[in-house]
Amino acid sequence: MENLLSLSFDYLASFDGVKIRKGLRQLEGLLAQLCLSRTTTAAERRKSMAPDGVSKSGPKDLASLSEDPAFREFFKLQEGFEWNVAIRLISCLERLLGKGSNGQNDLLLVSTLDLLRGILLIHPPSRALFAREIYMNLLLDLLDPSSCPAVQSSAVLTLVTALLDQPNITRCFENLDGLLTVTSLFKNRATSREVKLKLVEFLYFYLMPETPPHAARDTVDVGGGLQRSPSKASKLGSRGQSKSEGEEGTRTTDEKQRLLGRYLNNVEDLVEDLKETAPFGASFG
Repeated sequence: MENLLSLSFDYLASFDGVKIRKGLRQLEGLLAQLCLSRTTTAAERRKSMAPDGVSKSGPKDLASLSEDPAFREFFKLQEGFEWNVAIRLISCLERLLGKGSNGQNDLLLVSTLDLLRGILLIHPPSRALFAREIYMNLLLDLLDPSSCPAVQSSAVLTLVTALLDQPNITRCFENLDGLLTVTSLFKNRATSREVKLKLVEFLYFYLMPETPPHAARDTVDVGGGLQRSPSKASKLGSRGQSKSEGEEGTRTTDEKQRLLGRYLNNVEDLVEDLKETAPFGASFG
């Protein structure tokens, strides 16, 4: 597994789009092998074949996934800096973002974000990377109005995945004026309808009450040698400095409503709708 990861990382570190795409496909294939159930008998294989002749394997259930020796090996490798996939994908995003917006580059950005979301779901401790300013700023940079709609939509979904059950990362998002970034994109007339719908969904997610994280939370050793170029928005001085990790606790929906109300009108309507519909299984006291 280390050999495959090493080869994929070499491709991701390239500035050649073809090599980057190859690295992404190799990682996607590895994750598919880990997370999709395998058909063993000829009858099962025939049932899993789609009309176009492509095999359609279903996902493994969580219990069997955690008991899979290959998945356990992969999960263990993610605990260290050398084999952590999320940090390599983030570095790839940085290089792609620096190349500007064009059709092929945008496709690579979307593919990288899609894969990053999968990794953050498979290995939740990797979300801790986004408690650092430089990595949270990267996601916020992708929400720039100049980005293509597909990249914006994918970045919003990735932001949700990074913030999931992570109050300290949500505080980092707030301290870096993430709410201003999201609401500015939402109010921009040039923003597509699809992206605006994704942003509304994000605001519903953000307004949900938070629960304290587990006292003993796994963290990722990200090493001290990796640096990123300053954020585009940071150069303009438009975002503040984040507080140290763990300095702030959880927020209630009312507290978040007041924060969001600085940038958006009628937030109380969103909150009322949230309480009535209770999406995502939210519970309000």
